[in-house]
Amino acid sequence: MMAISASRIHPSSATEMTTTTTRPLPPPPPLVPPRRVGAGGGDGADADAGRAPAALHHTVWKRSSMGFHGTDGFSVYDATGALAFRVDNYSRRQKVFAGELILMDGQGAPLLALRPQIFSMHDQWNCYNASEEGQGKRSSSHRLFSMRKCSVLQKGHQAEVSMSGSCSTSFWVEGCFRRRSCKIRNSDGEEVARITRKKSNSLTLGDDVFSLVVQPGMDCAMIMAFVVVLDRICWKPYKPLICS
Repeated sequence: MMAISASRIHPSSATEMTTTTTRPLPPPPPLVPPRRVGAGGGDGADADAGRAPAALHHTVWKRSSMGFHGTDGFSVYDATGALAFRVDNYSRRQKVFAGELILMDGQGAPLLALRPQIFSMHDQWNCYNASEEGQGKRSSSHRLFSMRKCSVLQKGHQAEVSMSGSCSTSFWVEGCFRRRSCKIRNSDGEEVARITRKKSNSLTLGDDVFSLVVQPGMDCAMIMAFVVVLDRICWKPYKPLICS
């Protein structure tokens, strides 16, 4: 009787109590991880996907890592300062007696073998995959590419490269390697690598240290093999440093 009287006096109180006790709680908001925003204001993933790959910068030191007197070679460092490639301990003899030059990675594993072609009017060199079991058994069927000096009639072109199986020039070098100012272009004329004088604190270093920039998508080992051959066919007297 008391409950009936209360509902008559306050007809909405009972309804409100019932509604309050039976209404479900709203679900908590979902946990969304913060999105990384790129420089352009979009998502970081979109920015990374749209960013073009950068060219690879190397510093080439024209000195064998062996450092013995009377030897010649290369030590190539990447942008982090790590040894990327090297050519150790070879002397500058006539190509008849030169033998093979072996391009190795920073740990000393052989990558490419470069061999002069004895009977060639244009200082041709041939490149093969380096392997101990293949040494002395190089044949044209295993050749990766051939590189030779251009004719004097081809002004502005210093050397040309023909890849295995190609009847035309695949790459060519314009400029002057001896002055450390040249570009390597593909058959379409696109620049794939560039060699320039090395600068340090606005000071230009000697020609025994120079910069090599390789464009994305190119094989850095192959480009470095081009550099080694250029050093042989663009010959000039070389005085190796004495190990102190």
